[in-house]
Amino acid sequence: MLNNLTGWHFLIILVIVLLLFGAPKLPALARSLGQSMKIFKNEIKSDKEDAETTGSADDSSKAAGTADPTTKS
Repeated sequence: MLNNLTGWHFLIILVIVLLLFGAPKLPALARSLGQSMKIFKNEIKSDKEDAETTGSADDSSKAAGTADPTTKS
């Protein structure tokens, strides 16, 4: 999809963004976008860690011979 975009396309998009938001607002816009991306990455990382922790706890309970209450035998 983005393979067809050239440098001129990005330049035109940049000019349109400048016209819409104005030069003084761009640093604040970039800062808030960066903070949002940082929060998003941290949430994704914590979700993966929670899933790995939960997965390893399930594996250890099966190895110990305890029954999993979510499955019926």
